[in-house]
Formats: sequence, C-alpha cells, structure tokens
Amino acid sequence: MRVAIAGAGAVGRSIARELIHNGHQVLLIDKNPESIKPERVPDAEWLLADSCELSSLEEARLDRCDVVIAATGDDKVNLVTSLLAKTEFGVPRTVGRVNHPNNEWLFTEAWGVDVNVSTPRIMSALVEEAVTVGDLVRLFTFRQGNANLVEMTLPADSPYVGKPAGLIPFPENCALVTILRDGQVYVPNDEQPIEAGDELLFVVPADVEENLERMLAPSAHGG
Repeated sequence: MRVAIAGAGAVGRSIARELIHNGHQVLLIDKNPESIKPERVPDAEWLLADSCELSSLEEARLDRCDVVIAATGDDKVNLVTSLLAKTEFGVPRTVGRVNHPNNEWLFTEAWGVDVNVSTPRIMSALVEEAVTVGDLVRLFTFRQGNANLVEMTLPADSPYVGKPAGLIPFPENCALVTILRDGQVYVPNDEQPIEAGDELLFVVPADVEENLERMLAPSAHGG
C-alpha cells in the first residue's frame, strides 16, 4: 500500500518505520522544516508542505494513496487533513490521531475520518484492562462500520475455558480476531482453544458488547 502520514514528529516517524518494515510505501509530510529529517526514516519519501493546503496535497499525489494518516499534534490540522483527503482526493481510508479527548466527538465520517485513534483512551483502557478480568474494554471505534475493537481477559470460571473457538456460540457479527497468551500472538482458528487468562480481542458491534461480556464471564455480571 501507499500511505501518506501528515506529521513527521516522533509519532509519525514511528508509524512510518512500522509500515515500511511491513512492506508499505510511506510519504511523510510536515510543514516544519525542523521536522524534515530523512536520516531518521531513510526509506520513506519526505515532503516539506502544509497538509491543510490543497496544493500541498496535490503535490503529494494523495490521489495515489490507499491510506492517509493524520498524525500531527494539532487536532484541527488532523481534521482538515482527513477531510481533504477523503473529499478532494477520494482516499479509501483515513486515520485521525486525537490529541485531546474532548475533541474525539469531531473525528467522525462527517469530517472524513474512518478511524480515530485516541492515545489517552487507549492508555486508560489498558490501565483498566490490567485490573479488570472478565470485563470488556473498548480500545477504539471503527466509525465506518459502527463496530468497536474490544478486549477481554478471560476469567478462570468462564464456561468456555478450554473450548475450541469454533465451538463457542459467539453473538452474530462478532469476530474473535486475536488471542494474546504468554506474550505470544495467536491467530484464532476453529480448533484453537481459549484458556483462562487469555486476552481476547474482538471486533463487535456496540449493541452486542454486553451480550458477549455476559456470555464469556457470566458470574462477573450476574449470570
């Protein structure tokens, strides 16, 4: 994929390195000359430009990008960049970084944002996750599909401990996407059993979250 990242600070460069490592083409855009440091990510393309200016985005050939990530430290810039990418250049997927939680409500499809990533929310979710076994923790929302990425640490008294994933009657439209166990990542298949203490990541519609939580940890929720 070809990915443009607005914001070449520490966050943008970190994302760029990861994407390049995974085989993607990356363009880093920043209007601050001090942020243009090609030696930090030598395999990326670099552009000194303002991502809120149409002419800059035309120069960046955003129409050829599969994804645009607005990762600056300014929420206004991230919103405008996402909106221009979506409406003017038809970029298939946009990701917007939310710096201030009070602005999260703005990062929606109306502003051209397909996925918003709120670092404070993720950090607080991970704190919650560390102390709440058996509770669903919402990590972030996929705006386009009205679905959420959620996590649950499976309690020892779950009725599904040791059961293969393919035999568990998960709610409709609920997808188990990853099992984290002993520091390892497992891609679930029908034969893969889930065990007490597993961190389970699901993509699930918001209205199904409660059913999933009660099903997997009934004793923790009055079941």
